[in-house]
Amino acid sequence: MTESSATPLLEIEDLSISFGPNPAVDSITVAIQPGETLGLVGESGSGKSATALAILRLLPPSANITGSIAFAGHQLLTLPESAMRRHRGRDISMIFQEPMTALNPVMPIGAQIAEAVEAHHPELSRPAVKEKVLTTMRQVDLPDPERRYRDYPHQFSGGQRQRILIAMAIINQPRLLIADEPTTALDVTVQAQILALLRDLRASHNLSMLFISHDLAVVSQIADRVAVMQHGRIVELASTRDLFLHPQHPYTRQLLASVPTMHTDRTQPLATLVQSR
Repeated sequence: MTESSATPLLEIEDLSISFGPNPAVDSITVAIQPGETLGLVGESGSGKSATALAILRLLPPSANITGSIAFAGHQLLTLPESAMRRHRGRDISMIFQEPMTALNPVMPIGAQIAEAVEAHHPELSRPAVKEKVLTTMRQVDLPDPERRYRDYPHQFSGGQRQRILIAMAIINQPRLLIADEPTTALDVTVQAQILALLRDLRASHNLSMLFISHDLAVVSQIADRVAVMQHGRIVELASTRDLFLHPQHPYTRQLLASVPTMHTDRTQPLATLVQSR
């Protein structure tokens, strides 16, 4: 998907985030169209996760945030917290890093997935909530949902735990899904399965996605456009094809050159990233 004249679902303008004297995000502007997947890439500490957490207003009180974040016409940074809670987990959901820390180890996974439904649909009966949970578990290809509904996180593999987090994120059919390093620490086979699942869910649920990763190969498989962050700034924004074939910014070219491919000259060292601002 490319830029269009459609009204963006998410529009970030001149967003800056700092923690005391330390800037994390510096005046970024970017938009996501309905049904689009935007990849957000950069090395650790470049401001990717801070941007995602700002969208959901999950940054700590010590964060100083300026600029604008508009979602479907609503200014998220100025919404009352009660209104923000209605958006969070229903209209905008997030897949967090590290399933074993994101999941409650002493709570069955069926109950954890059900919490997202109960928070936004208190009118549903317990049987209706359970059926919705089982349906979503099937959608993300968790095996034998009826039997495993009462199992605990440690009883699942890493890939299955990631699917549980995805089920929690999509069960209320959000319009925007933020995926923060959703394939980190997974082997390449499971990684491919998770990416295929996200692509299928995007098509079946008409999801827009903000896909955050430091892995350019992963982003190339799922994103329509890619924004490259360095030191809290977006230094390049282009269609995925253009960015990978014709990178314009020196930092983008360094990122691409630092990743080995089948055509890499193994007699030469990989590129290293410049740390200067």
